[in-house]
Amino acid sequence: MTTAAVAGTFNILHEGHKALIRRAFEIADHVVIGITSDRMASGGRDKHVPMVIRRRELESFVSILGSARIFEIDDMYGPDEIMDGVDFLVVSEETLDNGRKVNDRRRSRGLKPMELSVVPLVMSDRGEKISASSILDGRYGRQGKSTVMDIAVGSTNMVKVSAVRAVMERVYGDVRITARDVDSGVPPQPFGEQTHQGSLNRARAAIEGHEMAVGIEAGVFEMLDGLYDIQHCTIIDKEGRETYGQGSGFRYPDAVAELVRSGMTVGDSMREIYGDTDIGKKQGAVGLLSKGLIDREKLTEQAVIAAMIPRLWDD
Repeated sequence: MTTAAVAGTFNILHEGHKALIRRAFEIADHVVIGITSDRMASGGRDKHVPMVIRRRELESFVSILGSARIFEIDDMYGPDEIMDGVDFLVVSEETLDNGRKVNDRRRSRGLKPMELSVVPLVMSDRGEKISASSILDGRYGRQGKSTVMDIAVGSTNMVKVSAVRAVMERVYGDVRITARDVDSGVPPQPFGEQTHQGSLNRARAAIEGHEMAVGIEAGVFEMLDGLYDIQHCTIIDKEGRETYGQGSGFRYPDAVAELVRSGMTVGDSMREIYGDTDIGKKQGAVGLLSKGLIDREKLTEQAVIAAMIPRLWDD
């Protein structure tokens, strides 16, 4: 029984990554996949997608091919207790030298080197290798096509950007997504109607030069039995049509609500009450409060879907 390994950041799971993973399943009985930690992923990158989103996309794709062990790595070598049992290491032409370094370390520890299985680079329609950084910059979609639907997001927040990508890919197939750093025009902690206005301002500021733009703003609302969080989304197209939607709301604990009412942001209030928790970093306030039942990306997707519904009527 043989084992093949493949590793990467999988910042945006694209056709190049998929080719590596497919090769691993082709050449071995068992597959192990290392995914870089958020700490490692943030090193030397302007943008990185949170682990919870990267891992979910990876698991979804792998489930189509079979079963694999997915584990977190903090360096190029991976944990010895997993990697020592690997027979094949799948690499691209670009990461072949890293594979050789991993084998050099194995030799120094008295282990047999892994066989390196080299996969050719997958190219975009621009004639360059497909890369996550170019996809995040909006040069082309996951499949390397630059002629697909061109959508801007009025934020550089990777959770918002990932949520828009997830929804728009379901609607349009492959899409180009460009994150634009724009001003919301509302306070850092929006209350009530400021929330919709912030989403509207973001979409209008981001649309220039794009076919469609999405603005998302999370705000707090006094309602029912306390202070609720609700995300608003505005979508505008190049013809000027605007559609709106919002996600499901959830109530903040009274201790958090009181701090927000006194002038603190939700983020600062959550840290004050709960500390800098691991789940809070990965899944946001809703992930912490729901004990992981829903995370902030899935909550954001709800608002984007709601804003797309009037456009889906037209279709």
